[in-house]
Amino acid sequence: MPKMKTHSGTKKRFKVTGSGKIMKQQAGLRHNLEVKSTQRKSRLNHDQVLSKADTKTVKKLLGL
Repeated sequence: MPKMKTHSGTKKRFKVTGSGKIMKQQAGLRHNLEVKSTQRKSRLNHDQVLSKADTKTVKKLLGL
């Protein structure tokens, strides 16, 4: 059986922490930034833990 290939798009978008959680970048920071407040942009700029429902799928794509 050949090795599973890591999904290229997934490895660019997610990172795995030491404890095994998967982190993602929040949506909403790509355009229309002059409309959004500084506090909102600051809050959106932090990484977020992926939801439990999506974790299984992403781990499979990452080959974990």
